[in-house]
This record gives sequence, C-alpha cells and structure tokens, in this order.
Amino acid sequence: MRTRVQTVLLVFGILVVAAFAVPLLLFTASDRTQQLVLARGSALDRFSSLMDQAAATGDTSAVVAEARRYTELYGEPLVVTDVRRVPVVQTGGMRAADPAVAPLIDAALRNQTAHPKAPLRPWSRGHRTFAEPAGTGTRVTGAVVMRASVETAARDITRRWAAVLAGTALVALACTALARAATRWVVSPLRRLDRAVGQLAAGLPPEQTSGGGPPELRQLATGFNRMAGTVTAALEQQRRLVADTSHQMRNPMAALRLRVDALRAHLPASADRTYNGVTGELDRLENLLDDMLALATAEHRAGELTVTDGTDARCDAAEVALGQHRRWEPVARRAGTGLTTDAPVPVAVACTDRELIQITDILLDNAIKYAGGPGARITLACGVEGPFAVLTVTDDGPGLDADELAQATTRFWRSTRRTGTTTGTGLGLAIAEQLLTGRGGRLELGPARPRGLRARALVPRATAEGGTP
Repeated sequence: MRTRVQTVLLVFGILVVAAFAVPLLLFTASDRTQQLVLARGSALDRFSSLMDQAAATGDTSAVVAEARRYTELYGEPLVVTDVRRVPVVQTGGMRAADPAVAPLIDAALRNQTAHPKAPLRPWSRGHRTFAEPAGTGTRVTGAVVMRASVETAARDITRRWAAVLAGTALVALACTALARAATRWVVSPLRRLDRAVGQLAAGLPPEQTSGGGPPELRQLATGFNRMAGTVTAALEQQRRLVADTSHQMRNPMAALRLRVDALRAHLPASADRTYNGVTGELDRLENLLDDMLALATAEHRAGELTVTDGTDARCDAAEVALGQHRRWEPVARRAGTGLTTDAPVPVAVACTDRELIQITDILLDNAIKYAGGPGARITLACGVEGPFAVLTVTDDGPGLDADELAQATTRFWRSTRRTGTTTGTGLGLAIAEQLLTGRGGRLELGPARPRGLRARALVPRATAEGGTP
C-alpha cells in the first residue's frame, strides 16, 4: 500500500511540476527567439534607412561601408539591392542571385518583410534569413536581406533551459521527499495495524498499535487496541480452558483407573464384560484428552506460523519416512497388515521432524485401524511434486465414499462403518491438517485404485538457505 500511495503522490507531483516547467521552457525559447528577431529587425531598419538615403542622394558609400563593417563585426552576411534588383553591396559570400535569397528580394521589393517566426530550441543550428524593404511608406527604394546565425541564441536557450530543469529537479526532489514523508505518516500506522490484525487473526496477542498519523487513524488504532484486548483475553481463556481441562482431568482419570484396577480382583467372572467395557471407555477418554491437548497445541502453532516465517525449520522427509517404517512395521504386523515403503526420494522440507513424525503417525495409525484387518496392504511413499514434498499413505481397505471424504477432517467425526470395532477420537486428521496448514502445506484425501484410501501430506520443500523455494 505504501508503494501505491507514494506512486500516486509522485505522479501527481511530477504532473504539477511538468505543468509548470514545460510552459516555462517554451516561454524562454520563444522570448529569446523574439529577442533575436527584434535585434536583427533593428539592424535591418538601419540598413533600410541608409539605402533610402542612398537612393535619394545617389551616394551608396555609407550603406556599403556600414554593411561591410557589420559583417566583419558580427560575421553575418548582407545583401542590399536597389529597386531594380541591382546589388548595392554583397558581403560574407551571400549573393543576390542565390536561389534562397532571390525570392526574399522579390518579396521585399513588393514591400513585404520576411522575419522567421518558428521559435528556436537548444538544438537549433545554422541560420535564419531576414528580408525587409528600403524606403518609407509605400515607396520602395530597395531591399535588404540578412542571414543571421542562431548559434548564440541557441546557447542562451540551452543555459536558460538548464536553469529551469535544474530548478525543476530540485522541486521534484522536494516533492519526492514530501511524498515519502506524507506516505510514511499515513501508511506506517496502517502497517502496524495490519501486522496487529494478522497476529490477532492467528490467535496471538497483538502488539499495541501506537499513536501516529492522521487523527482518524489514531482513533481507529485506539478502537482496535480495545477490541484486540477483549478478543485476546477471550481466546486465551478458551485456550487455557482446553489445556487446563485436559491437564486437570488426568489426575482424576488416573485415580479412577487405579480404583477400577483394584476392583478387578474382587469381581466375579460374570463381570468381566462390564469391567472390560469400563476400562475401554477409560482408554478412549484418556486418548480423547490427549488428542484435544494435541489439537489445541497444533492450532496455536499454526497461528504462530501465520505471522512468523518459520524458516529455521528443516528436516529430511525421506529419513522420516524410513524411521516411521521401522517404528510402525511391528505394529502393522501384529494387526495382520503388511506395511511396505517405496524407495523414498531424499528431499528437505520446511518443517520440524517432530511435526512430520506426528503427521505420519496419524496417517499410518488410521490406515492400520481402518485398512480392513489381516491381509490388508499399506504403502508409505515419499516423493516430490513441484514445490512440495509428498508423504503418501495408501491402503487397500474399504476406503471412504465422497460424502465421508468431505467430512474426514472434521473434528470428532468417525466413519460409521468401523466405529464399533476400532478406537479413536476423530481428531487425528484434524490435527494433521492444522500442522500442515501452519507450514503452508495441505492434506489431501482420495480414493485409491482399485480400492482403499490414499492420504497425501504435502509439505513445502526447503531451500538450501532454509525456508521454502
């Protein structure tokens, strides 16, 4: 936003400066051109007067001497003719018979003046030709043609333009500094406010936005600080409630389990079914508490990563895949399920090995539970797909239909086809999704071929310097 606002101000400033500088440049060029025309017009008037006197007296010596002296002094050639087009004096190599001079003499003898009107520019070169009739009133006694150099006038225009452009550059620099200061004054509070909003959206305590900028922004910052304090307090209370509840319930759960285990020796054989049901529910409740605490931790971590780059995190996905195969292969074997791992492709990913292990644990645990029992096959693979490393867990179990796939990452959701025979809380995939989302990845669930479920954990790859490519 700062760049856009500053660009708009700079463009506006440049347009204002240009609207002032361009007319001034044109005026200075036109003014110097007019000065040249007036100066040469005065000289022409002088020679016209001398030629008129010569026509009256028959003595041309004065006009001849004056013309030669002028050419020697200024280096500009002259041609003066009488009314019959006979040259009275020709200086500087210019002749009355020259193709460019003859039409001007004819026009002057018809009592017409010829003064160049086009304004000069710094790059103007060469000369301009002036012509004027000699005589008074309608009586023409001769013609005067002068070829004037524009070099001096062009150099003057160049100096004037340089001065104008230098002043324009100074004004432009001042406008730039003013635009930067104004932009910083207006946008800096907005940047702090945007950073605080990002922190609040991530569930983190936002920094207090300090005063500054226009009064409207200061009032907005004050209101945001009050709102952020209220929202942060509510989020913190909610987070602490989940964490404290999960933690504090462990003590009564442990005491309850000890008491239930102590009752085992005093129960008749007919109570075994009830006892096993109670211990199973205790196990499920303990798992639920663990998963709730893990989900709260994953959500908090995902919120932190939305406002921090987390570029220091890095691990080898292939190494994690091989380690997870060694850990889970005995578990799968006891369940009668075969676990194989395709030759993994070494790839560095932008997350910690602990996070990737937790994600893989969830996917493998679900596959073993729901793959279909003895004889099922599970495959763990690690590969590369564009900017992501992909850990894929594929099973040949019953899989999930389209409606179930859409709900699979919903909290506490469990497939109705297997809930009677497997344990679980319905939080595992939600935890994995939070961990992946926090790192800029995603969890994809889809059908396997010919049957089963394929779970893909896409994790951003890490660059050589750390971070994502």
